[in-house]
Amino acid sequence: MGLLFETRASDSPWVASVWTCRSDQVAEMTSVASETWGLVFWEQQGTAYAAVTGPESRTGTAPVPEGAAFVGIQFAVGTSLRAVTTQSLVDSGISLPEVTHRTFWLDGARRETPHPDDAEALVDRLVREGVVVHDRLVSEVLRGHRPAVSDRTLERRFRAATGLTQGAVRQIERARTAAMLLASGEADMDIVDKLGYYDEPHLARALRRYVGRTARQLREGAGGSIALDPAQCTTS
Repeated sequence: MGLLFETRASDSPWVASVWTCRSDQVAEMTSVASETWGLVFWEQQGTAYAAVTGPESRTGTAPVPEGAAFVGIQFAVGTSLRAVTTQSLVDSGISLPEVTHRTFWLDGARRETPHPDDAEALVDRLVREGVVVHDRLVSEVLRGHRPAVSDRTLERRFRAATGLTQGAVRQIERARTAAMLLASGEADMDIVDKLGYYDEPHLARALRRYVGRTARQLREGAGGSIALDPAQCTTS
């Protein structure tokens, strides 16, 4: 197997998931569109690296080097970095400087590199210091609350917090959910009804744009390695 990819949920309101990945050979992984940003730490051939990853507005491919070990923190929708505009991170990212095997540099301070089981401790410190901030309005709207602000203000807040429009956030979230349901074996038509797609071709277009897989590929675990929660890393 080229990749071993694992993801766990988090009980922190600031964190969507924590993931790890190991590669024993050069591989390519399908990168699924994401409405959230993240921090990723990895080591390869004795050298440590760290980066801020941005939201991804569409699917793509990501090369994974041989012999690399990754730890990633995917943040909750509505969170952002104080020192970096989320809009500047969309479909992009930032390599962090002065990375060692134990520490990295972020927002003017040296910080301890997390392990998979203590990622939330790092996030808690970043929150306490105001390095990571949260627009509660964005997460409340996604949970169905009706805010007492204008549509224009709401759209501005979404763009500031996520780098994306409210519509794009919802479409990506829905496509990821559809992909997970298909991977678990649910039928196309059941997902169309459950998630409010107009019809199966509408679902197929969303999967092609945001996930890079067909419904059949997701159900059969075909098409190569893919980063998707719950993590499924196949190479058929």
